[in-house]
Amino acid sequence: MHVAEIGGVRTRYWVGGEGPPLLLVHGLGGAAVNFVDLAPLLARRHRVLLPDLPGHGGTEGLARLAGLGDLAAHAAAVAERERMLPTAVVGYSMGGVVALRLAAARPQSATALALIAPGGIVSATRRGRIWLAAVSALRPARAVARARRSIARRPNLRLPVFGFWGAADPRRLTPDGVLGLLEAQPEHTDVPGAARALVRDDPRPDLHRVRCPTLLVWGARDRLVPLSDGFEYARRLRCPIRVLPAAGHLVVGEYPHETAALLEEFLQRVAEDGELDRVGEVDELPREVEALGDPRRERLHP
Repeated sequence: MHVAEIGGVRTRYWVGGEGPPLLLVHGLGGAAVNFVDLAPLLARRHRVLLPDLPGHGGTEGLARLAGLGDLAAHAAAVAERERMLPTAVVGYSMGGVVALRLAAARPQSATALALIAPGGIVSATRRGRIWLAAVSALRPARAVARARRSIARRPNLRLPVFGFWGAADPRRLTPDGVLGLLEAQPEHTDVPGAARALVRDDPRPDLHRVRCPTLLVWGARDRLVPLSDGFEYARRLRCPIRVLPAAGHLVVGEYPHETAALLEEFLQRVAEDGELDRVGEVDELPREVEALGDPRRERLHP
């Protein structure tokens, strides 16, 4: 862990591992510790940088947050301080939009882009605006965090906390993963500001500015950011999308090994070829996503 003043902002971040640089960007109301299960897997082959975004965790809020581009600029400044630019960037949820802003504004800084269930589309809808306003104002996770150790120890307590919105199967979350999702909640100082910035930020008009190889990763049972958003992003970015059939929005906690394997395959192909095969138009979505189930529990019959 490191704490440093970057751009006049007290910033907390973690660095670990050896190899090509990799920047991980967390989502709204999250923190670097959200990647507690995923980051060590990626650090086997990469030098991984995990900052707390401004207003989250141990990082102070910005004096003025005009948009998610400001968060992207700060994340890039942290990477620059660690001499990790250019870097591959992995953005999760709201962090996916932050990563998109970084790649679009500073194409020389992003060698590859992996977006895990990024916001930016559903968050611009009326339903998304109402949900984000309510959650950022009420901060239910802060109250739940008081019982985080009990929730981490007892799988049945995870269902009411993570089951409705986040995890398809909350019992798949590890005790460390539960603590990683809840540990930093009392530290946040500007989640409402980030939520307002997310609501205002529709990255779709600027996606043509993303020049680096890109990959999308999604949970088929994501109730927070629908899979239909993933297909729209795939069409606009003309990039591959990989779907984990049994995962919800908390895919990085439910399936860290599977997520890491997808990211490693992508980054390895980029390192070897410098590019990925692009996808064409996607006319329609699968009609029975839920029926896919968990491939490790169910056998598909012809």
